[in-house]
Amino acid sequence: MYAYFDNAATTPLDPEVLEAMMPFLSQHYGNPSSLHGPGRQVRAAIENARKTVAHLLNAAPAEISFTSGGTEADNYAAFGSIRTLGLRHAITSPLEHHAVLHPLQALEKAGEIELHYLRHDAQGKLDLAHLEELLAAQPRTFVSLMHANNEIGNLNDIEAIGELCAQHEAVFHTDTVQTIGHYRHDVQKLKNHFLVGSAHKFHGPKGVGFLYTRSGLQVSPLIHGGAQERNVRSGTENVYGIVGLAKALEIAIRDLATHQAHVQGLKDRFIAKLRAEIDEVQFNGCSAISDQSLYTVLSVSLPPSAISEMLLFNLDISKVAASGGSACTSGAQAGSHVLEALGADPDRATVRFSMSKMNTAAEVDYAVEQLAKLYRPVTA
Repeated sequence: MYAYFDNAATTPLDPEVLEAMMPFLSQHYGNPSSLHGPGRQVRAAIENARKTVAHLLNAAPAEISFTSGGTEADNYAAFGSIRTLGLRHAITSPLEHHAVLHPLQALEKAGEIELHYLRHDAQGKLDLAHLEELLAAQPRTFVSLMHANNEIGNLNDIEAIGELCAQHEAVFHTDTVQTIGHYRHDVQKLKNHFLVGSAHKFHGPKGVGFLYTRSGLQVSPLIHGGAQERNVRSGTENVYGIVGLAKALEIAIRDLATHQAHVQGLKDRFIAKLRAEIDEVQFNGCSAISDQSLYTVLSVSLPPSAISEMLLFNLDISKVAASGGSACTSGAQAGSHVLEALGADPDRATVRFSMSKMNTAAEVDYAVEQLAKLYRPVTA
């Protein structure tokens, strides 16, 4: 058995998605900017995909732009809105993904903005009273706070955050990479100006994502050189990726209730078995609180042990794929900036198990068995 529990990093491609993509890999090769028949055929596929994504978000098709993924979409929202609108302040949290933190820190370093960090508690819960204080004190502010944390799974109340931003006329961007395809999003109810999606997080292909930009907000593009995506993003479109993204999102929303119940059951099983098999096991953030965290992510904190530094390596040898934190830093020597911000004990190893609809209860049992087998001889 091989147990793959790194779905927050990337998910397996759904066979239905591959089937939808295949004609655009093998038959329909026209450039969507060309006026001839093959080009028009491909252009129609892109626009149909745009309509599908827009419908699932209760948005207008013109509000959807396709990108290379969530990182590009986050960068576009930050650089584009701050520079186009002349914003001088930005608010974020130390727990955000680097796709948000690094662009904002680059803008701060260049002297373009003053960057403010929202307070949070030891579990990573954001202090919305502090947000209101910052918004009241700083006019013309860009706010970027994620819907769900990719490392510890914490869910943030983006409806309440959006309301506060609206009251103070702030521009609100939320990184929804971990929740698109896993929760329903209705942009008519949310007060956000931007949200983002990345296909490979919900069983679509890698290298394609989208940005929702609220109608009426015009911002400068990051990439110049063509008129694609309504002058928002230059470059020939990733046609089969876009088709796959739309199909993957369609499937995810179609089967949402079934998959939520299945994956939450797997997570509950993980928690119960880990508590039974490993003494002093803990869970980072709100990871083990079902109504306050992603049902797909479980961040496990293990007692200090000599095996800690080699834990992920040994799990891999045991045919269990997991992460030590963010997928973007899982292969690096640097520790997790999220766990550091929470004040987590650096002597405790962290393993992030992230689940999908394709996982099984047997895989959960196997992963816990392998982790316990590695751990017991060292801590006994």
